[in-house]
Amino acid sequence: MKTDEKTLKRVYAYSLDSVYPHYITKAEKKNRSKAEVDEVICWLTGYNQKELDAHLNEGTSLGDFFTQAPELNPNRSLIKGVICGVRVEEIEEPTMREIRYMDKLIDELAKGKTMEKILRTS
Repeated sequence: MKTDEKTLKRVYAYSLDSVYPHYITKAEKKNRSKAEVDEVICWLTGYNQKELDAHLNEGTSLGDFFTQAPELNPNRSLIKGVICGVRVEEIEEPTMREIRYMDKLIDELAKGKTMEKILRTS
């Protein structure tokens, strides 16, 4: 799936701190916690909690958040499924795919999946 340049620029410019509260709200509505949201994001990106908090406080853009990620989790390629009507594994642009991986993980959290399944551990 190819995403047009205008959409990519717009999404990459969103600040992490502008979407993060929506992730928390979505999780908490399903009796999941902020700590679990943070764990999922840190698992995906390789940031620790202190680094994640710093990016939230600095208003880092989503594009920069992912391009600066210390170590994207190698098991992220196991994330499959549909988010916003698009299969994440078919997204061609790498940074957009990472953003959608994060969206998909938050969806799985909100749907009640166990952390073991969300974090692709055996």
